[in-house]
Amino acid sequence: MARFGNWLEERSGWNAVWETIFLRKIPKVNWFYTLGSATLFVALNQGITGILMSLYYVPSPDHAWNSVNYITNELAFGWLIRGLHHWGASAMVVLAVLHMLRVFLMGAYKYPREITWVTGLVLLLLTLGFGFTGYLLPWDQKAYWATTVGTRIAGVTPWIGDFLLRVMRGGEELSAVTLARFFGVHVWVLPALLILFVGVHLYLVIRNGISAPPKRSE
Repeated sequence: MARFGNWLEERSGWNAVWETIFLRKIPKVNWFYTLGSATLFVALNQGITGILMSLYYVPSPDHAWNSVNYITNELAFGWLIRGLHHWGASAMVVLAVLHMLRVFLMGAYKYPREITWVTGLVLLLLTLGFGFTGYLLPWDQKAYWATTVGTRIAGVTPWIGDFLLRVMRGGEELSAVTLARFFGVHVWVLPALLILFVGVHLYLVIRNGISAPPKRSE
């Protein structure tokens, strides 16, 4: 095993990567500093459970609700998978907001971590986007009318409101195009952006380090 490790080290330099990520020195912190890691853990849960549900979900008005009902009530452990995904969505929003508040209140957004802060804001917006696009997918009355209201709010944006409304709905009203569009954004566009910005965010956290909690001046 040691010979294989040495062989791999000579060709990949994995020891340096391991030490940089897992053996780096960090200041003495408290439990509030785990909110970022907790958010990432929930994001992984969302990805895994989302992939599992996508194997059975059908993004069409005629079959969306039936497929969700099948996952919840008939598929083995489907209730658990959907429950983890449903409550994980709320937990991810709460944890992301708390993480951003912790960073702001402790001044961790200041030099040299300004770009880390900006990527974190983008990740928060992506998290909200996941919640908004995913809410429509069960295609029940609550999801339909909530999305109608949500898209109408975007539609009153000055100058570009009508354009945003048409882009989000795929037309004047919610339809099969809207459902397909929300599904595509939810499972393809947003996850791709999330992976990209999480990678950049983690790189910056490792590069710039974790800021120590502020000390009270005497």
